[in-house]
Amino acid sequence: MVGSCHTCEDCSNHLENYCPKMVQTYNSTYYDGTPTYGGYSDLMVVDEHFVIAIPENLPLDACAPLLCAGITTYSPLRHFGLDRAGMHVGVVCLGGLGHAAVKFAKAFGVKVTVISTSPGKKQEATERLGADSFLVSRDPDQMQAAMGTMDGIIDTVSAQHPLLPLIGLLKSHGKLVMVGAPEKPLELPVFPLLMGRKIVAGSCIGGIKETQEMIDFAAKHNITADIELIPMDYVNTAMERLVKADVRYRFVIDIGNTLKAA
Repeated sequence: MVGSCHTCEDCSNHLENYCPKMVQTYNSTYYDGTPTYGGYSDLMVVDEHFVIAIPENLPLDACAPLLCAGITTYSPLRHFGLDRAGMHVGVVCLGGLGHAAVKFAKAFGVKVTVISTSPGKKQEATERLGADSFLVSRDPDQMQAAMGTMDGIIDTVSAQHPLLPLIGLLKSHGKLVMVGAPEKPLELPVFPLLMGRKIVAGSCIGGIKETQEMIDFAAKHNITADIELIPMDYVNTAMERLVKADVRYRFVIDIGNTLKAA
C-alpha cells in the first residue's frame, strides 16, 4: 500500500492496511486521481510514511515478495499468538504464501506441519524448508491421526476447499486463520467450533510498523522468498505458468536490468 487516511482508528493503531481509504501499491487510484502501477513502474513517488527500510543483508529481489507474502503470513502468526516456541501450527498449501509461513513459523521456534493435497511436496516441505511433518489432506488415515493436535492453522488456499477437516485438526481453543482469498464462499460448519471454542478468522497483509518489524525479523533470521527472477518481456509467459502453478514460489520482475537492456 502507498496511502491511507491517517485519521481513522485503524490508522491510529498502525493498521493502515485496514483503513477504508487505503491506497494499494498497484491497480488503485492515488489521491490526485492518477493510477498506481506498483512493481511495473520505473519510478515511484511515495509518502515517506509508506516506505520500508530494507536491511543491507537482504537481497532486494528475494526480499520483494516478503512485502506481500511475508507480511501476510507473519502478521497472523504474531497477532493470533501462534509465534511462541513449542506451539504446533499447520500451514495449508505450499505455495508463495505457504512457503513464507513455514519459514517464519520455524524462525519463531514453532513446530510446523504442512497440509497439502500433493504428496509430491513432502520432500520439499520437510527437507528443504524445514517443516517438522507433512499431512496429505486427501488421506483420511493421516488426517484422523492428526486430529486435535494443532494450536493454529494458517490457510493460504485461494480455491474452494472444505474447512471441516482443518477445524478437526485444531486443539480446543485453536485458531484457523484464512489468508487465501477463494472466489466463492466456503461452507463453515459451526457445531465443531462450538464444541472446542475454536476460531475461524481472517488476516490481510499488515500495517507499516509491523511490516518493518517483519523485514527486520527476516534480516535477522536470513529469511527470503524463493523466487525466479525474470525480465519484463517474460511477463506474459510467467502469467501462463502461474495459471499452471508452475513457479517455485514467486516470480520477481527485474525492472532495472530490463530498462538497461532497452
